[in-house]
Amino acid sequence: MPDSDAAETPDDQSTDPSVADRARTVLSENGTGMLQDLLFAFAWVGLASLLYEFAFPAAPQWVLYMFMLAGIPAYFGFFISLDVARERSAR
Repeated sequence: MPDSDAAETPDDQSTDPSVADRARTVLSENGTGMLQDLLFAFAWVGLASLLYEFAFPAAPQWVLYMFMLAGIPAYFGFFISLDVARERSAR
């Protein structure tokens, strides 16, 4: 016989958190990292745009795309070196 306490009804929302609850959980766990990622993205896109517009104004459009793509290894390189620096300072 099925246990009546274990039976779930479709209207039972106590086990299914709302979207706001899930968003709050994600932000509380990853908020600082997400903010760092966003700030890096703004800084990189701003730098690439400034270089393209002012340092290389006669460059073709694909140069801007290459600057943007260079942000991927720059992102990982920056945060890996930041982790290494934190480990060395902790010793």
